[in-house]
Amino acid sequence: MPTVLRLDGFRFFFYSNEGDPREPVHVMRDRGEAKVWLDPARIDRSAGFDARTQRLIVRMTEDNADRIRRAWHEHFGN
Repeated sequence: MPTVLRLDGFRFFFYSNEGDPREPVHVMRDRGEAKVWLDPARIDRSAGFDARTQRLIVRMTEDNADRIRRAWHEHFGN
């Protein structure tokens, strides 16, 4: 599970073995985890993050979307 970004205690990563379509990014911090889609940036699923933190995760995802996309394409080759 390649880590794409570490920011303010959050780790942005993706699983190499996910199905089709592959979810672009997961975010973890402490005991919380969220699955985030990029286009548009939105949380698909979250456990352990309150609404304020979810909004912060969406903003961080938007701010780093190009970096996340680039890393995803480099890893999966498409």
